[in-house]
Amino acid sequence: MSPWVVMLASGLLSAQTKPALPAVPVAPKPVETENNMPAREIPAPEVILSARTAVEKLGAEVVLGRYAVAIERMYPAWKKRMAERLGGMEKLQAKLDAAAKQMQSNGMSIISFKPNGEPTMHEVSLGKKKVLVNGKEVEVDVFTKWMLLIPTATQFRVFKQVEEGAPPKLLTVESTGFQVAISDKGKNDWTFIDGSGLSVADLRNLFPTLSEDLELPQMGGREIKPGAER
Repeated sequence: MSPWVVMLASGLLSAQTKPALPAVPVAPKPVETENNMPAREIPAPEVILSARTAVEKLGAEVVLGRYAVAIERMYPAWKKRMAERLGGMEKLQAKLDAAAKQMQSNGMSIISFKPNGEPTMHEVSLGKKKVLVNGKEVEVDVFTKWMLLIPTATQFRVFKQVEEGAPPKLLTVESTGFQVAISDKGKNDWTFIDGSGLSVADLRNLFPTLSEDLELPQMGGREIKPGAER
């Protein structure tokens, strides 16, 4: 099983899932006074639903084997960094192609994606905005992007040699992870970072205003016994 394919696949939502409109979340603990940050906002439920739906659509493409969309919709700064690590965008694409072929040769198939808990919301990327204060137009600092951490669950079917000499056994495996969905405020045009192998330091390097004690959704995996598929 290729870690790269798992990185692309884990946590994407199924196109068949119809997420309910999320409740309005609780605002994060305010730290703006201490750090001279702009006042925090809470995304409207429609923003959260938009992000979940965008991840769902991405997952539907991957279920169909259209892995290239995972690169096309990757957050641009993160995609650039990954390409640089591998020696260029062509090598990044080649890595993806090789992983997809390896997955097929191993008899692995992705069978479902689904939400796995409520997303957490953050604001990132400082910018400027003109507002009226006492009748005068002034520039103030604002956060320009939404960043949602969306927990996910992905189920795979894979053949595994359990006993020597016996035919391979078909197993169903569930991987829990998350997608980082990012969009400019007011646009709902989401790009993504897969949570596999992602650290708080990675995110803070991209978005320095994030807290050092940021908590990421849990990652894990387990075998699903026959009849226990959800």
